[in-house]
Amino acid sequence: MKNLLFLVLLLPLSLLAQASKSCCDVSSTSSFAMLASDEKFRSAHLEPIPFNFVPEKGRDVIFKTSDGVDGRGFEIKADKETNAYLFVIHEWWGLNDYIRQEAEKLQKELGNVNVIALDLYDSKVATTQQEAGKYMGEAKEDRIRVIIKGALDYVGPKARVGTVGWCFGGGWSLQTALMGGKRISACVMYYGMPETDVEKLKTLNGPVLGIFGKKDGWITPAKVNDFEGAMKKASKKLSVKMYDADHAFANPSNPKFDKESAADAHKLAVQFFRKYLVK
Repeated sequence: MKNLLFLVLLLPLSLLAQASKSCCDVSSTSSFAMLASDEKFRSAHLEPIPFNFVPEKGRDVIFKTSDGVDGRGFEIKADKETNAYLFVIHEWWGLNDYIRQEAEKLQKELGNVNVIALDLYDSKVATTQQEAGKYMGEAKEDRIRVIIKGALDYVGPKARVGTVGWCFGGGWSLQTALMGGKRISACVMYYGMPETDVEKLKTLNGPVLGIFGKKDGWITPAKVNDFEGAMKKASKKLSVKMYDADHAFANPSNPKFDKESAADAHKLAVQFFRKYLVK
C-alpha cells in the first residue's frame, strides 16, 4: 500500500518534469519558428513588392538528399574553377527573386567564389504575411537539415564554405556552419536566432560575424549578449555589429528599413568573406 501511495505521489512530479523539459528545452531554430504565430512579428514584415528577376549567370539546380526528396537551389558559378562556395539562405518569404538577385550580387562582388542560394521551403514562395508565417511555421527542422546536408554533399568534401542569411535564414546560416564542420570558413548571420549551446558551438570551424539591431524586439540585445557569452565559453571567434536599427533593417521592403545601416552591414559582410573565404 505504501509503495502504491509513493507511485501515486511520484506520478505528478514526473509529469511536471516532463512538461518542464518540453517547455524549456527548445532549440534555437524551434524558438524562432514559433514567431510565425506572433502577429506583431508578422506585421513587422511588409509584403514584398512584385519583382521579376532575370538572372545574368545563375541557374536553378537540383541535388540529391538522404530522404530521397531532391533539394533545390539557385547557383552562380565563378568564372574560374574554385572550391570556394557561399551558401545564401533566404528570409521567411522563401527563395524568391530578391534572394536570387542578392546571390548574384554577392557573387559579382566576391568574384572567385561559387554561390548557391538554398531553398529550405521546397519550392514554396510566400507573397503575403500569412503565407510566410504558414511556411516558416510548417518548415520541419529535420527536412531543412537534410536539404543542407544534401547541399554540402553537392559541393563535395574539399569545398571551402561560407554561409550568410537574414532573419529565418540568419539562424540557419549559423546552423549550417555548425553542420559543415571543417569545410566552413566563415559565417555571417543577420538578426537570426543565435545558438547558445556551448557544446554545439565548440564544433564551429570558422569565425562568425553577427549583425543585429539594438531595437530588435525578437533577437534582442540580451539574446545577443547571451550568444557572445556562449561563444566566448566555446573559445570561438565572433565579431558582433549592433546597429541602432530594428529587426529586418537590411530589407528594403521592411517598414523599418535603414538604408545607411544596411549598406554598412553589407560592406562588412563582403569584407569578412574576402578575408576568410575567397582566396
